Amino acid sequence: MRNLNKFLLVALILGGAYLVYSAVYWAGANGSTGSAGAGAAIATALVFPHLVCTFVAVLMNAIGLVQGRRGFALAAGILYAVAMVLFPSYFFFVVIEAVLCFVAYATMR
Repeated sequence: MRNLNKFLLVALILGGAYLVYSAVYWAGANGSTGSAGAGAAIATALVFPHLVCTFVAVLMNAIGLVQGRRGFALAAGILYAVAMVLFPSYFFFVVIEAVLCFVAYATMR
């Protein structure tokens, strides 16, 4: 079995955990009714592009990890960085993953 890149593995675990956390959090927030429900729906609509970009980054991260290709590690790092720009309030959830993917890209052959 081929050696898996440790940086990509950690980034994948953190990114997957963040997606699970987001799914649970936003699903619970949208269960409200009335004005709280309307506010939660607006907040979900604002954060949705960030979550989609993060989901695609996690997919690229997984492909890069399994196939051992540098390009997927770079794409994942860029997508994590784009996710930071799309919703700056949640940058701290994806900044570590972005850095790890860029480090993995730099260390891969």
